[in-house]
Amino acid sequence: MRRNMAISIVLLSLAVGLTACSRHPSDETIAKDIQDKAAADPDTAGSQVNVAAKDGKVSLSGKVKSPAAQKKLEQIAHEEPGATDVDDQTMVESEPMAMEQAAPEPAPPPPPVEKPQPRVVPAGTVLTIKTGESLSSKTSQTGQTFTGTLAQPISVHGKRALPAGATVSGTVITAKAKGKVKGEGQLSLALTSISVEGHTYPIKSSVLDSTVKGKGKRTAVATGGGAAGGALIGGIAGGGKGAGIGALVGAGAGLVGGTLTGNKQVEIPAESALSFTLAEPLTLPPSSE
Repeated sequence: MRRNMAISIVLLSLAVGLTACSRHPSDETIAKDIQDKAAADPDTAGSQVNVAAKDGKVSLSGKVKSPAAQKKLEQIAHEEPGATDVDDQTMVESEPMAMEQAAPEPAPPPPPVEKPQPRVVPAGTVLTIKTGESLSSKTSQTGQTFTGTLAQPISVHGKRALPAGATVSGTVITAKAKGKVKGEGQLSLALTSISVEGHTYPIKSSVLDSTVKGKGKRTAVATGGGAAGGALIGGIAGGGKGAGIGALVGAGAGLVGGTLTGNKQVEIPAESALSFTLAEPLTLPPSSE
């Protein structure tokens, strides 16, 4: 009987031991429970923590938001059933630097660069030129082109727009020789273009119209763009051979023009000074100066 009783006690002890072992949570369960509790706790939620367990020993790693969260995580691990020890290797995340100097204010934007404006020579501007060749009511042809150079510079708002010496081109509007008995000699001119800084620009000017009638009568008018601001061909005169007068020039130019030959034709020698009025504005690109 005593022997049987001893065997029964041994068997009962083994059964109790096996039962206790079967109720001990596994390492995987321990780690998962701690992970879930940390994610649900307000103090540790959002922390990037890894939990591992081996033989009941819990290892914590990763980053927590604050020292308080680190302490709370250790408490959760220690209170976990089946955990025999806790090795905390977590690190506290560096908080935003409250003492960080305020970022410097951005520099103010640079002032807007003023876009260069085109130069506009207004209508009514007088262009005084020197002819490059002689012109005549007898020898010139209607539609013929003539050239010259600008005798005086033109400025716009104090800045040079048309330099002296700029090449100009024009056309003979009318060329009519005077007959021996009756009729009249007529020569009409107008400018068509001007070349500035390597570019040629079309222009429209007044028509300079000179007429010589019989018995010494003569007229010289500027038309098509403001006669008052234009110029009359200087030196046109009637009368005997060699007779002549000084230039009759609008806008006070005071330059000498052509003369009238004995046969009462309109003659404008080369290098004669003629003044034309711009009938339309001339637009030039911004100055390169």
